[in-house]
Amino acid sequence: MLTDRDSAIVILFASLTALGLALVAEYGFALLPCPLCLYQRLPYAAAALLALPMLGVRLSRRLRGLLLALCGLAFLVGCGLALYHVGVEQHWWAGPAACSGGIGGAKTVEDLIAQLNRPISIPACDQVAWSLFGVSMAGYNLLASLGLAGFAGLAAWHRGERRR
Repeated sequence: MLTDRDSAIVILFASLTALGLALVAEYGFALLPCPLCLYQRLPYAAAALLALPMLGVRLSRRLRGLLLALCGLAFLVGCGLALYHVGVEQHWWAGPAACSGGIGGAKTVEDLIAQLNRPISIPACDQVAWSLFGVSMAGYNLLASLGLAGFAGLAAWHRGERRR
């Protein structure tokens, strides 16, 4: 049985690995993230920050349980974001306007020309930039977030006989 500290190490390692892989994909393989991809990084950062105090600071048993539960909640939010992104990629529903990659909000021809001349190109959220075995990065993130949510939830739940 893992201790709270061990569980925090697993959560921290998994979160930092996920964030590292996202950065390698972005900077190493030029897979620019869409807005939804960027949002999906936030739960990993939150879980990592929540896990950190359990590594060095002496905390009450109750607070450690709360932090583990909050990590699980962060990963559940990540599941929701990833599921939403998979739905946008599969065209089950429309993504937010910021994800369209298109032109919007132009009221005059000059506004439209100004938007067209912008050097920044935001990837559309409904286009799969990379996949393996037919599963996109958002799909793999859904699976990882679901597994980590389960792990953190079980770690918070099964704390009865554990010690620090």
